[in-house]
Amino acid sequence: MDFKIASRGSRTRTRVLAASLALTATASVGASGCSSQAVAGPATGRHVDIPVRGGTVTVDTGTLALQARTADGKNLTLSAPSGTALGTPGPVERTGEGARWSYPDKGLTVTAAADHGRLRVSVKADRDGSLTWPVTGTDRATSSVQLPRGEGLDIPVRDTFWNSGKGGLTGDPIDVGGLELPLWGTTLGKGHGVSYLTPTDLGTSLKFRSEGGRLNSSTTHDFTAGDGTRDYTVTFALTDGNPVAPGADYRSWLAEHGQLGSLREKIKQNPANGKLLGAFHAYVWGDARKAAGVEELRKLGVDRMWLGYDAGPDPMDAAAVRAAKKAGYLVGPYDTFANGQDPKTADSPTSKWPGTVYPDFCVRDAKGKPQSGFGNRGCYLSSQAFEQSGAGRGHLADRTRAMTANGADSYFLDVDATGELFRDHDAAHPMTKAGDRTNRLARMRRLAHDKKLVLGSESAQSWANGVLAFNHGGATPVADGLWKFERDRKNWGGYYPENAPTAFFKPVRLPADLAKAMYDPAYRVPLYETALHSSLVNAERWELSYEKLPEQKTGRALLAMLYNIPLNYVLDGASLKKSGPEMAALQKYFAPLHKATGTEKLTSFRRLTADNLVQRTEFGNGKLTVTANFGKIPYAGLPAGCVDAKLRGDRQPRRLCPAKAGG
Repeated sequence: MDFKIASRGSRTRTRVLAASLALTATASVGASGCSSQAVAGPATGRHVDIPVRGGTVTVDTGTLALQARTADGKNLTLSAPSGTALGTPGPVERTGEGARWSYPDKGLTVTAAADHGRLRVSVKADRDGSLTWPVTGTDRATSSVQLPRGEGLDIPVRDTFWNSGKGGLTGDPIDVGGLELPLWGTTLGKGHGVSYLTPTDLGTSLKFRSEGGRLNSSTTHDFTAGDGTRDYTVTFALTDGNPVAPGADYRSWLAEHGQLGSLREKIKQNPANGKLLGAFHAYVWGDARKAAGVEELRKLGVDRMWLGYDAGPDPMDAAAVRAAKKAGYLVGPYDTFANGQDPKTADSPTSKWPGTVYPDFCVRDAKGKPQSGFGNRGCYLSSQAFEQSGAGRGHLADRTRAMTANGADSYFLDVDATGELFRDHDAAHPMTKAGDRTNRLARMRRLAHDKKLVLGSESAQSWANGVLAFNHGGATPVADGLWKFERDRKNWGGYYPENAPTAFFKPVRLPADLAKAMYDPAYRVPLYETALHSSLVNAERWELSYEKLPEQKTGRALLAMLYNIPLNYVLDGASLKKSGPEMAALQKYFAPLHKATGTEKLTSFRRLTADNLVQRTEFGNGKLTVTANFGKIPYAGLPAGCVDAKLRGDRQPRRLCPAKAGG
């Protein structure tokens, strides 16, 4: 026979918990859930019913197929049968919180339980191997899929662009650990959706396929003892189908597990973090990194900025830093702890380390070969080697002191918070990917908490949200073709001249397919902001400055205002004079909105037209409402290419038409 897991308060029947995890016009993000509890003891049969918020999920223990029955009577497929042959399952046993069974042929033990309104399925392996599951998007009612690439994408499953190679989605598997958030989601027609979270993102990949002109996906987890990935967990939540519902679900999950950072608390711990509120970001070069350049910004009326500079031979000096602080700006160097090169031939100051850090600290593969560094430059350095050497007192502390000797109060630590983690086979400093992540969190925490630096990193993953104050790159939905385009130095630009490298300053035109995949507003949704807006400040990649992509300027400005995130610039003396007035006008519009709600959560996202080109967000349950018109015709009095923002208490909306800013 089959059996049901009874919810708390009812031992004899499944109780439906009807509350949406998603955003609606009036509801806030997330909801407190109920954990379900079962009567312990043996059971027989292959179907297990488990109550979740909004309905009941039936687990087929023979195949791991998942079917849901919603509170309003809909039948939904959460996962097709496993893509891996599982063999005959062992007997199903009830546990204190759900059910447990095994697949002896595969060495897998599975537990399923209701957890805060979700179904949680955990798989433990006693041997190395892999499991392809869940298999999602197979329900014919599936209309779109959500992916946290950058801020987030919502992709119609029948969209011809994304079903073709042009979209770059159906190629190689996507490393879930490399996504900004460890999740994906689906919308199943009107009013229904599913959020999939993978807390065990290491060793997990997501592959999209186009079958019959429709997208679906499958997830594969590699169980590897040496990598510490013998445990695999996926949670499933029923949502109302809003495209940012997976972000809301993940925010709740982070809060439930004590992993949701608070920008408000970070400001209490270090008041300098408060200077991020209302600030645009810019990397400065040449005359713009001098005290006179800072004074030029101040004269333009820019009242908040984050100013960064590279680790070259001409950093911002103490006088420029003092001028920036006086103006109310943050100042920080670019640094990286990831690369080591021979000090005699190193091509960057950040790759030079004292003594025998290079090559002794190099990450080594299973054959003992050093892991080549970025661009095949030197090697990647082991975070474990640094920790063992006394990171808080040794090389890293010395580096930080040297880099902030000019008085800098911020720090940009490249790649430390990204998804590129390493297993180190060197017997002197062995490390798993999970250990690498732990080490990086520890050293970032020292910078943020002990050194009181306003800390940022590149394309930061959600696991670092508790220690970072800002993130450069998390707002950019990078498509695979971008890297190839950036390597075309003739068109993209190079790292010269030294005071204004064309790679950063030369305007370019993105290929049409790349522009569509990254910046078409019809596909863009604020998954990242829904999950983490009140935790840290997110921005685009620094090599994709606001002026770098002229054709996308209006759309990117509208997205920034809609998502309540800053624009990111590169500035030298010439560009400061040319684009400074426009930047100042945009920052003047942004500043009061972000100062008021940068520490608030995003509580609503809606698309107001059938073409998805008019969109609205709310922050702090209506403390700020923003409506952006990405279309070509007016909407309810809002001109095309413009945005209206209204703070609670405003009698009239504040309007910005970016194409006219600074004119």
